[in-house]
Amino acid sequence: MQNKKTKVTSKIKVGKAVSKNKDDAPHELESQFVLRLPPEYASTVRRAVQSGSVNLKDRLTIELHADGRHGIVRVDRVPLACKLVDLPCILESLKTVDKKTFYKTADVCQMLVCTVDGDLYPPLEEPTGITDPKNKKKDKDKEKKFVWNHGITCPLKNTRKRRFRKTAKKKYIESPDVEKEVKRLLSTDSEAVSVRWEVIAEDETKEADNHGSLANLDSSPGTSGHKLGHGSSVERDELREIFNDISSSSEDEEDEGDRHEDEDLNIMDTEEDLERQLQEKLNESDGARDESECNNQIVLEFQVQINNVKNKLQETQDRKKQQEDLIMKVENLALKNRFQTLLDEIIQEEERLMEQLASLQEQLDSLIEK
Repeated sequence: MQNKKTKVTSKIKVGKAVSKNKDDAPHELESQFVLRLPPEYASTVRRAVQSGSVNLKDRLTIELHADGRHGIVRVDRVPLACKLVDLPCILESLKTVDKKTFYKTADVCQMLVCTVDGDLYPPLEEPTGITDPKNKKKDKDKEKKFVWNHGITCPLKNTRKRRFRKTAKKKYIESPDVEKEVKRLLSTDSEAVSVRWEVIAEDETKEADNHGSLANLDSSPGTSGHKLGHGSSVERDELREIFNDISSSSEDEEDEGDRHEDEDLNIMDTEEDLERQLQEKLNESDGARDESECNNQIVLEFQVQINNVKNKLQETQDRKKQQEDLIMKVENLALKNRFQTLLDEIIQEEERLMEQLASLQEQLDSLIEK
């Protein structure tokens, strides 16, 4: 709803000391405010002002009450309740004659807001003393009632609240608390019997992980043999013999030193061959067990598939029975033919599921016999 904003001006002559000089003539000052009316009355006042009618004073009258904040505005003898409010900021009023040069005439800081359904004669508040602090607080609350939070244009809605909004406070850790904690840690270090510092770098930890993985690869046959301890005692004896050979060969290498590098390489090759042979033997021993576990897994999968096919077959047979009952009840020939076509499709699906079930059952029986 667009409201009318009209600036009402009153001229006041200010007298100065009597002087014969023409330059000391009295100046005319203007006191202006914005008049905001409902749309239907704003158009009436706008037409009257633009036409320059002589009887504008009779058509538009403003009467303020004793408190200076409430009053009555009459437009064509229709009374409207009004309230004088304070704008968020001061607006400069300018005048021009040639639309090139502008002259400031007044500062506008108040607006008279008119409403149709307002109270024409609101109850007057009793004046309070200024000395009492409680009365001062009441006066501040009273002044807030006449503070306008918006500007006179749409983008300035709630401009006062946005301008004077509360800023978000950043939570900082107080430095005295940090200093206390540091002093406490240092005092505990000084009281300790021994203090050990450890600096960990990411690059060093990665290198250590790599060395650890290589060591695990070297000891992988022994660990795998330990995990696969379900094998026979013969395999354990072979493992001991191989590791005894490896340990003895490594001791011989340490005694010989760096003089026989070629022999060291040959010994490393033989160690790798022995480890490879051991791994093959362990894999062969575990092959039968893995095969049995694989067969059990396949049997379980076949049983799950058979159960699913049986459930689908049961659902298909139920649908077939319902379709047959429906065909028996229908008398329309065209509709019966359509239902018969659907029944034939259901029968074909039933036959396909039965064949699939028989095939799965046959495969399961062959696996169990093995």
